[in-house]
Amino acid sequence: MDIEKAGSRREEEEPIVQKPKLDKGKGKAHVFAPPMNYSRIMDKHKQEKMSKAGWKRGVAIFDFVLRLIAAITAMAAAAKMATTEETLPFFTQFLQFQAEYTDLPTFSSFVIVNSIVGGYLTLSLPFSIVCILRPLAVPPRLFLILCDTAMMGLTMMAASASAAIVYLAHNGNSSSNWLPVCQQFGDFCQGTSGAVVASFIAAALLMFLVILSAFALKRST
Repeated sequence: MDIEKAGSRREEEEPIVQKPKLDKGKGKAHVFAPPMNYSRIMDKHKQEKMSKAGWKRGVAIFDFVLRLIAAITAMAAAAKMATTEETLPFFTQFLQFQAEYTDLPTFSSFVIVNSIVGGYLTLSLPFSIVCILRPLAVPPRLFLILCDTAMMGLTMMAASASAAIVYLAHNGNSSSNWLPVCQQFGDFCQGTSGAVVASFIAAALLMFLVILSAFALKRST
C-alpha cells in the first residue's frame, strides 16, 4: 500500500509532458522548403563576391607595380651612394683629397638601409602575386602592411639623416664654422643628393603601399 501511495504521489508531482505524435504510416519528417527567391539571393551574393574580388585584384596588381618600382628606386639609391666618389689633386699627384661615402657613418648606414629595403621589396613580390591570385585573402596583406610600415620607417630615417649631411655640405654652418665643401667636391655632392632624393621617393612609395593595403584590409572586414 505504501508503495502504491508513493507511486501515485510521484505521478501527481511529476509534470505531464505530451510527446509529439509521429506519422507511423509514412514515417517521414516534414522538411521546410526554401523561399521562392532563394536562387536570386544566392546569385546576388555571388555577384557581390565576384565584384569585390575584381576590384581587390586590381588593387593587388597596382600594389605589385608600385612594389617593383620602389625596389628599383631603393636599390638605385644605395648603388648611387656607394659608387659616388671624387678625388681632388693638390700640387702633386701624391697629395690628394678624396671624398667617398665611407668617410661618413651616416652615408654608410644609408647604403646598408636602402640595400635591406630593396632586398625586402624584391622578396615581397611573391606575396603580392599571391594577393593577385587570391584577392580575398587577408593574411598576405596583413603581413605586407606590417613589414612595409617597418621598412618605411627605416628608409625615412636613413634618408632624413643623410639629407641633413647633404644640406651641411651644400650650405655649411657659420655658427659651428663648418664650411660648405660642395664648392670643391661638386660631383660628390651631386651624387649624394641624387641618392637621397631617390631614397625619399622609395619611402613615399612605401607609405602609399601601406595606405593601399590598409584600404584593402578595411574593405575586407
